[in-house]
Amino acid sequence: MPAKTDPILPPAAPLRVMQSPGKPHGDWLSNTDQLIAVLPEQAAATLWKQFPEGSKLLELQKKRRLKGKVLRSRAKNTGIVVNQLPGSGKGSKLPSSFDLLCFARGLAAAALQEQPGTVTVRTIGFAKEHEAAVIEAILLALDAHRFALPEFRSKSSSTPELKTVRIVGANERIDVSRTLAEGEGLNLARWLTALPPNILDATAYRKGVSALAKEHGWKYEFLDTKKLTKAGAGAFLAVAQGNATEDAGIVRLQYRPTGTGKQAALALVGKGIIFDTGGTNLKPFKGMLDMHCDMAGSAVALATLLTLTRIGFDQPVDCWLAITENRIGNKAYKSRDIVTASNGTTIEVIHTDAEGRMALADTLALAGQEKPAAIIDFATLTGSCVVALTDRYSGALTNKPDLNELIIEVGRATGERVWPFPMDDDFDLEIKSKVADVLQCAAAGGGDHIQAGRFLNKFVPKESNWVHLDLSAETRTGGLAQVPTEITGFGVRYATGLIIDHFDTLTGGKA
Repeated sequence: MPAKTDPILPPAAPLRVMQSPGKPHGDWLSNTDQLIAVLPEQAAATLWKQFPEGSKLLELQKKRRLKGKVLRSRAKNTGIVVNQLPGSGKGSKLPSSFDLLCFARGLAAAALQEQPGTVTVRTIGFAKEHEAAVIEAILLALDAHRFALPEFRSKSSSTPELKTVRIVGANERIDVSRTLAEGEGLNLARWLTALPPNILDATAYRKGVSALAKEHGWKYEFLDTKKLTKAGAGAFLAVAQGNATEDAGIVRLQYRPTGTGKQAALALVGKGIIFDTGGTNLKPFKGMLDMHCDMAGSAVALATLLTLTRIGFDQPVDCWLAITENRIGNKAYKSRDIVTASNGTTIEVIHTDAEGRMALADTLALAGQEKPAAIIDFATLTGSCVVALTDRYSGALTNKPDLNELIIEVGRATGERVWPFPMDDDFDLEIKSKVADVLQCAAAGGGDHIQAGRFLNKFVPKESNWVHLDLSAETRTGGLAQVPTEITGFGVRYATGLIIDHFDTLTGGKA
């Protein structure tokens, strides 16, 4: 999928899904380039015989002891990719959502090696309640694998791309609209996060977001530095004041489905540091190399709003994006500076590379002025969260401990695994200032992800249910779950699951 002339937004290339439920009849493999066939772990020989070359592949598996590995063959002009799903079968449960997505990733990678335009998916021998989950995982994996991240080569390649997936032989027609919406949102987050910092500067980012707002009917507002100065947003402005140009600001988007009121019960907030040098406390080379990805939180927030819009979510939502660089210069903020946030809280700056919590502080406070019942913020915030969880999980902190079990449950259900950390009041002792209301961070000691949570908590209304996601899994070498690239888009499916499936719990029934 080559990059288009204006590379801020990805090319529009929705995946087309066709379905033929019930027993296949006729030449059901005609007009397809690849077949993906999936069977339960203990599939009988009669099941293998229900797709071309099945008997041959079964014998191959037995002889070479290839159980659990992808098998490949051909039938005329169609490539065939087959695997058995571990842990499935009569009387068995499906593997976890994460393991199912990993399984689907292997099938998608094998099927797309020949760059097919059409792939047929055939699941054989699964119960109704399991079949849909298997097919949805394969769709997500195919969509993630077919999507090309932006490239800027002098000569673009024109390789065929997957455009159509046919689902054949399922017990019944499956509603895949949410799956496709989640895939589109996830790919948008990946695309934006991958863009180089001289392409996705603050002005270009704002224009791209504005274009999306116009396309999807969102109300768009940009709070520039003048408006933020008037609002007293000193924490955000402290970070932005070192930038070479005055193009930083906070974007507010409003999604209002037909028939809903002006008040949004939910606010999404994203950290959009489009490049992070570390500021006056300059990062070393390797620490700065990929800091164009430090805006991933804003990309996830924006992509979540797109996903909700595509699904047709029936509740109003606000989305706030804190967009700035963190640069060095004679105006850059410094350690021991005292700044005042828009809610009146005074902050003693300790480390200029803890800029994310500064930008989020005012953005959360401004979002909180609208009195939403729930706030979710997304940020690639701390290295200590990666140390604590690795880049396989992301971390969460909340001002409502009763939500911790739900936070874990949603991660298991979506395959985007999240683990909550404690938020006890005594953690405030680490960020107690002698001259201001709060320290930006502690000068030494561990648990910076928890300190960041406690800091941000001071800018969230007490009556709002707040979940902070520290996206330690936003980038991972080799990809994660169904996503094959280092940039994972982690958080889009998680947030969608939390919002769509648990909205009343998330908002405390105040929607």
